[in-house]
Amino acid sequence: EQLLSSEDTNNSIIEIDNYICELCEYGENIEKLTKSQTIIFFNQNLEREINNGGLNQYFCNSSGDFAHETIESLKIIGANKTANILQKAIDQFPEKLVPKDRDERVDLVEEIEENANVVWEELDEFFFKYEDDLTTLNLNFIKQNITDF
Repeated sequence: EQLLSSEDTNNSIIEIDNYICELCEYGENIEKLTKSQTIIFFNQNLEREINNGGLNQYFCNSSGDFAHETIESLKIIGANKTANILQKAIDQFPEKLVPKDRDERVDLVEEIEENANVVWEELDEFFFKYEDDLTTLNLNFIKQNITDF
């Protein structure tokens, strides 16, 4: 409650994200999370990875395990523009399917990245415009589902 009432919303979402990451051992035990916590976990993974190294990094790291689920988690909080960015990134994969297996996914990224990176880098720039205020949308979702946290 203290984090949700803080004026430093960026710090609040980081603290909540850290808590959720520790709770599920950084995705190793995602079943430990409530559905609402999982939604925030997926959304924060996307934002963290894109800010750190772009969509290529997102897909190559464990966060990419949940690419398709993240589309839905973004829509649930009302981040439809960001969901569209991620969908366009996913569309670069054959049959628009991101493999769950990380090794398989990394091999596939290496195969497609020459063409995909052109699209992904452009999508990274769209993401950085933050047309969806992810911090506010995530915090509002948490407030609406506070009992899950």
